[in-house]
Amino acid sequence: MQQNRLDAHSLPSDATSAPVFAIEPHATPIPLDERSAMLVDPGFGRVFTDHMVTIRYNERDGWHDAKIVARAPFQMDSASAVLHYAQEIFEGMKAYRLPDGGAALFRPFENAARFRRSAERMAMIPLPEALFVESVRALVRQEAGWIPEIDGGALYLRPFMIASEVFLGVKPSTEYLYAVIASSVGAYFKGGAPAVTLWVTQDYTRAAPGGTGAAKCGGNYASSLIAQAEATRHGCDQVLFLDAIERRWIEELGGMNIFFVFDDGSIATPPLTGTILPGITRDSLMILARDMGLDVREAPYAIEQCRADAGSGRLVEAFACGTAAVVTPIGTMKMRDGDFRIGSGGPGQTTVRLRQALIDLQRGTAPDPHNWLERVL
Repeated sequence: MQQNRLDAHSLPSDATSAPVFAIEPHATPIPLDERSAMLVDPGFGRVFTDHMVTIRYNERDGWHDAKIVARAPFQMDSASAVLHYAQEIFEGMKAYRLPDGGAALFRPFENAARFRRSAERMAMIPLPEALFVESVRALVRQEAGWIPEIDGGALYLRPFMIASEVFLGVKPSTEYLYAVIASSVGAYFKGGAPAVTLWVTQDYTRAAPGGTGAAKCGGNYASSLIAQAEATRHGCDQVLFLDAIERRWIEELGGMNIFFVFDDGSIATPPLTGTILPGITRDSLMILARDMGLDVREAPYAIEQCRADAGSGRLVEAFACGTAAVVTPIGTMKMRDGDFRIGSGGPGQTTVRLRQALIDLQRGTAPDPHNWLERVL
């Protein structure tokens, strides 16, 4: 029997409309007292909620069979396309607790648009953007009790899509599984360090022109792991990648974008040229900085110039940003031919100001002039 197709025309126009997702409640959810204990110190990416969203695609039915079900292992054929040809994409976003006890998402339609662009780059069937947002809303409503009450706590959401057709052959899949899982999280970086240290890898690159650098696909992260291991061996928190052609232009970290603050108050970040992930936190910070009257530019920045500017005092701050880590000060960069400190080696005034402005918006404690907050509950 043909399934009901899900497209933009069949989706609810607002949160009060009839739900799209059939709900199959978990038969044995985690008891409340056990859940409360888990949320005291959840760490990052290790505590998962009871339920998940699943939606399927095939050529006959389109996107169909939208459900909220108990989170459980997938049953997958050993010849499923994702296992052999890596057609896979994902997103990262958070739901935040509001002062009145409700919950909200931050710019979810931007995640939906990036998810669509990633799908197109990986030759996958795009999920309708409205369906993406509704899937995340639905899971947050179901799992709102999993949002930690601790300082910095949030519900981290991981929408992802994999090629599920069973075949061996190099071609785009004709079947896909889309899912959303949720994880209760605290701070991304542990240890209370005021700033992170970066290892500038000169042996490995993250992406090349014409590649998948602007797509949020697992392969980008898999290829970065050896460089991250190199960073760890050198006592660093994160790896910084340079461009793949000249090996001199700063691009991004293994999982975050990067900004630089200069002594004239201006801010710079590497331009989006197809090799850098267009971060939603990155874009939000650029807008917030301009709202503050700061000069923000997207411009290439060479690692040797960065070292020289740090030495002369022209470069006074640097920070990384992303959904998971929010805004993280960068204190030191290490390379094969020496280390150098940026500014005081700790959080700078502009970094702290931008971080607080972003957090206040995400948690609903500041005015929202850009209407970025999407209330779910």
